[in-house]
Amino acid sequence: MPKERIGMELRAINNLIRRYFEFSAHRNEIMRATGNNGWIIGYLADHPEQDIYQKDIEDHFTIARSTASKVLSLMEQKGLIQRLAVAQDARLKKIVLTDKAWEIREIMAEDGEKLESTIAEGFCQEEIETLLSYLKRIRVNISAAQEKK
Repeated sequence: MPKERIGMELRAINNLIRRYFEFSAHRNEIMRATGNNGWIIGYLADHPEQDIYQKDIEDHFTIARSTASKVLSLMEQKGLIQRLAVAQDARLKKIVLTDKAWEIREIMAEDGEKLESTIAEGFCQEEIETLLSYLKRIRVNISAAQEKK
């Protein structure tokens, strides 16, 4: 009998989530504007009172500086973000969403809430909190292992 693997289950869930959004009623509208930038739009929208910089994007999404730079440049070209200079350090540019991105965020939030409800169906609040703590611990474990390499 094969041993169950956590990584395989997480990968399967990731694939199902991706497919869920691929078949969303709003998919075409979102994809035309964002490609795969929806996660960054969501992150920025969830932190409106906080100054977010490229380094924050790199850290949150665990992506390389070159990847973040390329993605943010493309988002800027598409009119989804602006990079604004900050008074205290001319080298820093905070990243802010444009009105166009905020409109897309509203559509994405609706789809995201539907997915979250589907995922949480049949779980009590305590089970959800426990699951989230396990998933966060998995992320920390993998990040720590990558830093050791």
